[in-house]
Amino acid sequence: MKIRLFCLVLVFASFTIGQAQPSDTYEYNSEFTWGINKNSSGGLIGGLVFKKARKLDDRMLETFGLEIMNVKHPQEVRYNSFQTGNLFIYGKSNYLYAIRLQYGRDLILFTKAPQQGVEIKAVGAIGPSIGIVAPYFIERSVDGNSLFYTVREQYDPNNPKHIFPNILGTGGLLEGIGSSEIQFGGNIKLGFNFELGAFKTQVTGFEVGMLLDAYLNPIELMPSSNNYSVFPTVYFTLFYGSRK
Repeated sequence: MKIRLFCLVLVFASFTIGQAQPSDTYEYNSEFTWGINKNSSGGLIGGLVFKKARKLDDRMLETFGLEIMNVKHPQEVRYNSFQTGNLFIYGKSNYLYAIRLQYGRDLILFTKAPQQGVEIKAVGAIGPSIGIVAPYFIERSVDGNSLFYTVREQYDPNNPKHIFPNILGTGGLLEGIGSSEIQFGGNIKLGFNFELGAFKTQVTGFEVGMLLDAYLNPIELMPSSNNYSVFPTVYFTLFYGSRK
């Protein structure tokens, strides 16, 4: 998947570079964008991205970023409960929510004309990561048979009652968040940004690249599997914003 994604990016970049307009460019001093992220370590929607940038010169922007992501274990698989049909992840005991602060530079490779073309930037950023490790709750039947008497608790592979047939689904949204633990680490990313907007004051486009998220200690997401402190990922972000 990673190789296919970057092949598509290279093909698109080759095409858009040929179409980018080298003259009649428009000036701006700063921009603010937000976006929805899809990545190889997240779910259907990986999380949200916010970035503030200001121009240092005609080719370079200084950037300040914030990312809020849900990070999954590579072996997570969703199953349906035998009794209810509800989805749950068997073997998962914790969520990892990553809050990433980033400082970086965007290098403008190709500028665009006011009403056409593509602005292409090379993107680089680095910064600290704060990992919120929250319990993953399951709902199970109390006696193994009844659907009316249930309990919600954090999945524990050593609990004999947490066998697959007893699990009816997951707990409530953000249930157990008050029992979360904090892990500290850092992140670094490299990518390409393609701005496609047709208006001077609006920013629309996408960004693709690679990101490495690393923590001081391994994070136990699935106790019965190997757990990691480093999470490499490729990402795709659709973004929208404004500039002035």
